[in-house]
Amino acid sequence: MTLAFSPGRIGSLTLANRIVMPPMQRYEGTAEGFATDYHVNHYARRARGGVGLVILESTAISPEGRLMGDDIGIFSQAHALALSRIAAAVKAEGAPALVQLSHGGRKSRPYGGGPLLAPSAVAYDERYGMPQAMTEADIEKLIADFRIAARRAIDSGFAGVELHAAHGYLLHQFLSPLSNRRDDEYGGDEDRRAVLPARIIRAVRDELGPQPVVTMRISASDNADSGLTPEMAARALSYLAGHGLDAVHVSAGGLVPPAAQTMPLVESLACAEIIRSALSIPVIAVGGINNLADVEAILSTGKADFVAIGRPLLIYPDLSRIL
Repeated sequence: MTLAFSPGRIGSLTLANRIVMPPMQRYEGTAEGFATDYHVNHYARRARGGVGLVILESTAISPEGRLMGDDIGIFSQAHALALSRIAAAVKAEGAPALVQLSHGGRKSRPYGGGPLLAPSAVAYDERYGMPQAMTEADIEKLIADFRIAARRAIDSGFAGVELHAAHGYLLHQFLSPLSNRRDDEYGGDEDRRAVLPARIIRAVRDELGPQPVVTMRISASDNADSGLTPEMAARALSYLAGHGLDAVHVSAGGLVPPAAQTMPLVESLACAEIIRSALSIPVIAVGGINNLADVEAILSTGKADFVAIGRPLLIYPDLSRIL
């Protein structure tokens, strides 16, 4: 048996193989953020293709945290009911599924005219506009929104949740010195920039208990001078893992516009190797992986414990069976 098709564990889950379907935005939600028949069929079809784990696309925890006008949300029981159909369909195909919980922060498109929130009043670009620095009340609401969304996900039949701290969205904004200019308990140095993500992990774990899986997706490099580096991300994750994470899903980039990037791109696979060497929990690697030789090389050299294959699965749903 190849390593790719050997079983592996993430928290309480035993996965049939090491191939993960990562979150990929489908742009098929309703204007109100509801999942539809499209999502049920889309995710069930990839589960039938033989992946070991399915992670749903970015799912907003609040109306003001939506990433775009056609994404999906989990900010009401009605939204959770729509998502429960996906959980049931994926489970029927033999694979567990996680929901990626997200808030866009300064890269949000708030539904219903809500405020644009961020760690600090630092804009991503002119198109998004200037956000408001979050108050203590905003932060407490955010933690509660993540906790409630996680409970809804589990009650809807999902095996766990992934907290979105990548691609320039809100939790990534708190971790990066480029977007977090605070000088309070949530910013000012590396340790304090990790406090809010840690509080969210702890709140979610306290709500769910030990069994449901809790993972985090992180951008481990900002690809910009004075920004987050893989080494900084590894130190943050060493701290965050102790608050209840079962695995880390490593990506890169997204915090600053491409025109603002001031250093060569640090690929997510290189980041995954650095982070895996610092952690005792599983690491999921992603980034341009589309053949069995690459998967085997990543796993056999210890760069990661699981491998996520994204865009190829959109074209070839049975890719994990024919690699």
